[in-house]
Amino acid sequence: VDNATQLNLMRSSVLLKQAVTLLELNYPSIDVEELKSSLKVSQVVEDDHGGGKKVNTKIFAIAYTDSDPVKTQTVLHALQRVYQNYNLEQQQQRLDKGFGFINEQLPHMQHKVNQAEASLEQFREQQNLIDPALQAKALTERLNTIQQEQQTTRTKIRHLQAQYTSLQQQLGRSPQDALIASRLSQSSRYQSLLDEIQKTELALVKERLRFQDNAPTIQDLLAQRQNQRRVLQREVGRVLQNELPPIQTRGEALLKQGQLGSLDLGIANKLAEAQVELQALQAQSRSLLNTEQQLRAELNRFPNLMAEFSRLQPEVEINRATLQELLKARQDLGLELARNKFDWQVVEQPELGERIAPDLKQNLLLGIVAGLTLGAIATFLREAIDDSVHTSDDLKKQVDWPLLGMVPELMNLEAQEPIISLPFRKSLALAPSTPQVMDWMPFREALDLLYKNIQLLNSASVLKSLVFTSALAGEGKSTLALGLAMSAARLHQRVLLIDADLRRPSLHKQLNLPNEQGLATLLTSETPLQHFTGIQQITSPSDIRIAVLTSGPTPADPAKLLSSQRMAEIMAAFEQSYDLVILDAPPVLGIVDAILVASFCKGVVMTGRIGQVTRSELSQAAAMLNRLNVIGLVANGANSPIYNYPPYPYTDRRHNRQQP
Repeated sequence: VDNATQLNLMRSSVLLKQAVTLLELNYPSIDVEELKSSLKVSQVVEDDHGGGKKVNTKIFAIAYTDSDPVKTQTVLHALQRVYQNYNLEQQQQRLDKGFGFINEQLPHMQHKVNQAEASLEQFREQQNLIDPALQAKALTERLNTIQQEQQTTRTKIRHLQAQYTSLQQQLGRSPQDALIASRLSQSSRYQSLLDEIQKTELALVKERLRFQDNAPTIQDLLAQRQNQRRVLQREVGRVLQNELPPIQTRGEALLKQGQLGSLDLGIANKLAEAQVELQALQAQSRSLLNTEQQLRAELNRFPNLMAEFSRLQPEVEINRATLQELLKARQDLGLELARNKFDWQVVEQPELGERIAPDLKQNLLLGIVAGLTLGAIATFLREAIDDSVHTSDDLKKQVDWPLLGMVPELMNLEAQEPIISLPFRKSLALAPSTPQVMDWMPFREALDLLYKNIQLLNSASVLKSLVFTSALAGEGKSTLALGLAMSAARLHQRVLLIDADLRRPSLHKQLNLPNEQGLATLLTSETPLQHFTGIQQITSPSDIRIAVLTSGPTPADPAKLLSSQRMAEIMAAFEQSYDLVILDAPPVLGIVDAILVASFCKGVVMTGRIGQVTRSELSQAAAMLNRLNVIGLVANGANSPIYNYPPYPYTDRRHNRQQP
């Protein structure tokens, strides 16, 4: 039983009810619910006797809590008795179930083993096989050997046929004639008869020179020659012994059959030997072919035999293994029961209860230590998890761009009168927060310093257009763009501020400007710039004048407009008409608008808010802007001691008074 099940059994109501029955004489008021609520059963340790093998020895601790120490000991004694009785019952049930199941399965499994073995033996006897795979392998190897011998024999036959043809051409006779001529040439009696016939022929020639053919002498020689030829014919029959077809017995052919020279006789012998060897090789080739066909026919039976054997053999092995497992299980069960492995042993006898009331002083010390530890851990985890950029130095370390300036964290400013007066007949008063920021001296000085750094950084080439963007929304890029436009205008620059965020524009809200016409309207129309009336002029009380182009109505596809040729044309025209064109672009991460806008401008300024942007977000944005002309980085919300320096007094032209 696993540990969780064992604990549940020991806390079960069935066993606790038996303990209540044993305790009701001394403690009649105790019941199962009270016993269960005050009883704690837990596992202490699980022994491991080494060697990497886990031994199923479990130790459980049983604790009972009550105000009477004697009662706790008595309850534990009752539980000990209940658990031991329960263990004896379970051991007997385990014994009965284990042996009963095994003894029930053994005859059935033995029958399956016998049946499987009988089927396998019958298959082997019927097919005269021991192991089809091995026998098929042996047949295959034999077939390969036969095929190699067949190939060798065919090669020898081709070679011998070529030699046979060459010898036949040299001799100029058929194989039968060559054999006949060879035997006759080697017969001494045949050669003697030929000599006598030749002598008779010579005598006949001489006599014909003197006599006519009807002369008795000529007739005697002709008769003698005829008799000699008949004797020669009989000699030929004797030499050949009817082993070869009959030869010509008339004319000059009979006289020329056995007249071979030593060279021709050697060739004739070789030709005869070649013929015999050729016939033997052909017979061997036919025998090998028959053997190959028989082996192939035998091998064609083996796929089905091997499939049947593969079905019978594993069945025998599996049944045998299962039978062995059952026998081993019965043996192991008997050994474990003999060793009392399932007995519950009492490791420690129940004792009188000890006081466990709360210790106030100890609890306070533990609380202080735990609080300090948890606080340190929480601080460490917060530092490890926090990925935000907290200082301008951290911001600068994340990118390779120069730090152009640091803008201070905005303080709680009181509402002041706007410093920018807008044209007549239009409700162009600034929102309450914007004039406070623009009129706050640390902000103005920080933006003046930022603009000067940009001029010094790009002294060799004048930047006619700048794009302000950030990694995420809410990092103050719109406010910084407006502040930089004011700083450039104070230095007598003709400045155009464009809200290039066509998805979530904010510049018209900050300046409280109408947004019926704007950049989107200009991009979607063919109106020349000199006839476009959407550019609005705003003037501050100190005569600082800038031109503002709001975003206009939200288009259906901002990316398409910002990447159009129309955008390139109007940016080129604005750079000719103004000294500086500043564009407030959307954030870099998530959308492509900022990259599209920056591709038409001379420089990009990245804004990062201290404490808000994370290192990973800043790195992602830097990677996306890496191919553009990013001139530097602005730390927004920096908390630097330089901003605590008291400002110089200046004259408020609106009220003709000095303010600190």
